[in-house]
Amino acid sequence: MRKLLVISIVLLCASLTVPSGLASEYSLKIFGNANMDETIDEEDIEYVRGVIDGTNEETALSDANYDGQIDEDDITQITLIIDGEEDELTVIDVVGRTVTIPEPVEGVVVTHREQFEQLRAIKVPTDIILTAERQILTTEEYTIYFSEYQDLPDVGSCSSPNVEAIIGLRPDLILMGSYGENSSQHSAALEVFESAGIPLIYAHETETNFVENIRMLGYVFGKTDEAEEYIDWRENLINTIEDRLGDVSEEEKRNVYVEWWGRYTTKDEASTRIGAMGGRCIFGGEANGAVNPEEVVKQDPDVVIIIGGKGSGYITDDTTELRELRDEFMSREELQDVTAVKTGDVYVMSVYITGTGPYHGGRDFVQEAYLAKWLNPTYFDDFDPKSIHQEYLTRFQGLDWDLDEHGIYVYHPVEHPDGN
Repeated sequence: MRKLLVISIVLLCASLTVPSGLASEYSLKIFGNANMDETIDEEDIEYVRGVIDGTNEETALSDANYDGQIDEDDITQITLIIDGEEDELTVIDVVGRTVTIPEPVEGVVVTHREQFEQLRAIKVPTDIILTAERQILTTEEYTIYFSEYQDLPDVGSCSSPNVEAIIGLRPDLILMGSYGENSSQHSAALEVFESAGIPLIYAHETETNFVENIRMLGYVFGKTDEAEEYIDWRENLINTIEDRLGDVSEEEKRNVYVEWWGRYTTKDEASTRIGAMGGRCIFGGEANGAVNPEEVVKQDPDVVIIIGGKGSGYITDDTTELRELRDEFMSREELQDVTAVKTGDVYVMSVYITGTGPYHGGRDFVQEAYLAKWLNPTYFDDFDPKSIHQEYLTRFQGLDWDLDEHGIYVYHPVEHPDGN
């Protein structure tokens, strides 16, 4: 019988001590990470020996086998985790639930589109994935991008999962996303899965928890090396962008208006990332929804970014839709004296490569690479967002997809006339 233990991490941490100076900025939340750093290694064995000997303080993750006591069995468990031979693994997922998972995971139910992309990035075998999610079976974009999952059964979505179908598959693990977490369907499903003894963890990616999420999945699926390769690649990219942006002075930052999925509609900084990418949002990064055209004119943006194009991305080789979005914006009578319109610094980005659009999946760094270059061309003259996108698709998604041949992702008549 599978072991499923769910307790509050708040109560757990209240009862155990994390020694001052021990924990890094990010701690891998897997039992066995006794010294509370970013990985499980020989140092954790030595730390647990110190706990047993009374020279080290017990930490929240010292109890590697999660049996309520610190002893030699925990050293054995840590050794097994390091060797990838553990029979079970106890993790704290991204919403703070503590769950014990049987290892190895040989059958997993996946309920959110992001997770398919994350698992593919760390080379989790397709044949252990038991299900598809409704959107990847019904959205044209995903039927192409996730073609290998099209014959798997539809189990609904993370907000409204098909409980009977999932239980009937008897998976070793269910992956849930936090989207719809508080809906009645979601809560009822969670109770059923827990009662059935099927381990369930929340795994979803945000700008702030990327490393935590991918590293946890690497341990859960026995793909720690692959997870580290992906993490290193992405972190190096983000660090490169941030290092260059560090040279951009406040005086050099340009005013930016983002029109997101509708005429005179915008999004806040969490979605647009304009401030983070070296621009200055004309609405301070706080506006979310409809905006006044007169205010756009008054603020006189130097650069305009248009996000949209449901008929773009991986499903077409035709720039028409993105081109028409730009042409329509450029032709608005009220905008003819706006700086961006006069200079032509109006760019269009497919919603499919944004980090938080309705069809996002984990490619937020592609959005950021383009934005960093558009907003700060002097500092990113040799920077090639297309090659970054291509490497991701080839190296981490395993796709035979040539961006020079297929897909429309961005448009500008001079800089991106071919859509990439």
